[in-house]
Amino acid sequence: MMEFRRFGKTGFSISDVSLGTWQLGGKWGTPFDAKDAYDTLSEAYDHGVNFFDTADGYQDGKSEQTVGKFINSHPDVHFTTKIGRKEEPLSVEHFDAAHLTRYVDESLKNMNLDTLDCVLLHCPPMSVYYMPETFFTMDQLKKEGKIKHYGVSVERVEEAIKAMSYDISAVEIIFNMFRLRPADLFFDLAKKNNIGVLARVPLASGLLSGKYTADTKFAPQDHRTNNRNGQLFSKGETFSGVDYLTGVKAADELKERLATNNLAAMALRFILMYDAVSAVIPGASNPNQIERNTTAAELPALSDDQMVIVRDVYDKYIKDPVQYLW
Repeated sequence: MMEFRRFGKTGFSISDVSLGTWQLGGKWGTPFDAKDAYDTLSEAYDHGVNFFDTADGYQDGKSEQTVGKFINSHPDVHFTTKIGRKEEPLSVEHFDAAHLTRYVDESLKNMNLDTLDCVLLHCPPMSVYYMPETFFTMDQLKKEGKIKHYGVSVERVEEAIKAMSYDISAVEIIFNMFRLRPADLFFDLAKKNNIGVLARVPLASGLLSGKYTADTKFAPQDHRTNNRNGQLFSKGETFSGVDYLTGVKAADELKERLATNNLAAMALRFILMYDAVSAVIPGASNPNQIERNTTAAELPALSDDQMVIVRDVYDKYIKDPVQYLW
């Protein structure tokens, strides 16, 4: 049965397994399908999901449009959208007052809404965190009623901690069995500051599904083919920055030592062991993948021994160098 957690100072009560919409209505590199996208949101809702995470650049705005259409007929659903990365090349200028104001106005139009629940700055360069005018602009947009809350989606723990210098409500951060560092300090700070935490890339781009082998091939347009070394965007995103073959070995050992044939669900349940996490946001490209995600909410808590196994495998295969990069 789905459980609900408080999303920090927003006050929203959101499903602990929610939905990320990066690949909504398609899979990495495949065309967008509007019906599949809407049906995926409907299936998630039917399984108890009441929170979606989107971005203005996902599927060239089509993800926002679809989420907005759904929310307009389901006002009990909450969401975050992210801004700042839909124009290339990425620049700190995309996070100045003029750009942010335009992006928020465009998201409002895309979603056909009068106000946005929560807007996240979409993985801005580190220097942006030392541009207080960026965050003061978000404060002003909040005063104007265009947004209810704002926060950041980050690549690095240090960025999340620095962002808490400002009046943010939420942080979206990579956290999974292969990216444990947020639990070392950030989670405690988030709880102290009443910050909502969304755990993104929870399955390490599929590595933690436990279904991949050394011979697995991905589609030519799939970021897992083209971005293993950070050629297209942050190396820390694809496979959570883990070397692919190393990740396969680590996932195989996790399956064996945890005695599970459903590593994906256990990997999501692992994230929910941390009470600082408001929700985990696995993706889905079609309705058939929703039940795979939401079954994690029904699994029993991991035992102390199982938690030790996860840390042991991380220390053995992943910690050096991932722990020190992000």
